[in-house]
Amino acid sequence: MPQDVRFEIPFSTPVSEHLVVAREQHLRWVREMGLVRSEGGFEEYESWDLPQAAIRTYPYASAEDMVVLMNWFSLAFLFDDQFDAARPDRADRIAEVSRELVATPLRPVGSRPRVVCPITVAWAQVWEQLADGMSPAWRTRFAASWGRFLVAHSEEVDLAARGGRLGLAEYTAFRRRTVGIHHSIDAGERSRRFEVPVQAQAHPLMVALRDAAADTIGFMNDIHSFEREKRRGDGHNLITVLQQERGYGWEEAAAEAIRMTEERLADYLRLESEVPAMCEELRLGVDERARVRMGVEAIRHWINGNYEWALVTGRYAAVKNSPAAAAEERGRGSLDDLLTV
Repeated sequence: MPQDVRFEIPFSTPVSEHLVVAREQHLRWVREMGLVRSEGGFEEYESWDLPQAAIRTYPYASAEDMVVLMNWFSLAFLFDDQFDAARPDRADRIAEVSRELVATPLRPVGSRPRVVCPITVAWAQVWEQLADGMSPAWRTRFAASWGRFLVAHSEEVDLAARGGRLGLAEYTAFRRRTVGIHHSIDAGERSRRFEVPVQAQAHPLMVALRDAAADTIGFMNDIHSFEREKRRGDGHNLITVLQQERGYGWEEAAAEAIRMTEERLADYLRLESEVPAMCEELRLGVDERARVRMGVEAIRHWINGNYEWALVTGRYAAVKNSPAAAAEERGRGSLDDLLTV
């Protein structure tokens, strides 16, 4: 049931026309970079249909840039699955690789990774392409958002390795970091080759707007991915946290998770309505206001685009008969080891 849960999002978003050509190039790149190492792993990856997510979240990207964004999606999702509950010792290797991924945007563009594995080599290439043409301010902002996400990912892996649990308040704050939406929204600027004015980006309203979007998307993701995470024994899910803290059955916990999601979506819409007043307060010019508008559109693309993809992706399917599903039931996140050479 969770993947079938639908939300009423009061706006629609466009979809890119570059799916077919970009997907073909992307899948070839995934194989060439060693991001899938088995036929079972490739079949599982194809079932996720990440190219569909990319064309919905970055609808205005050029065909060439769409391939870059699809490539970035692949390494982010595949790295997220590298933790193996049956081998908590891998937490140290994940932390080592995470540090390398954090460091890459802070080094001169084109630098070779110091920690070498398929994920780090792929990211060095993708970052060089993402950074192209963007200002130092944007690169710094993206690097900070990306770094916070990866640090949170390592913390999540450590917590799982120790069998630790978070209460609801702790989890909701933590989920805002692990969902990885802030840097994904930053990439929306790169996808259209614009940048939100720094004074608008730093305004408390914009900070609150991005946080509300991150919470909305994170909660939706927890609901739609619940069956997969239950199969893996992953307790870092809003429904699971509600079950543990409040003693709910899963249906009651899912209903509360849906209510919390709708509440944060309402918060987002209220904050979005205040953006014109923020522009007036900052005395932004015509061009600056246009870039703020595109920044808000980038957030909308992620809220609705990710939602539409989550309803149909094989990644969150409740019923699966595949080597990947069998591996998940044994506590493994992935069929392929991407942390070794």
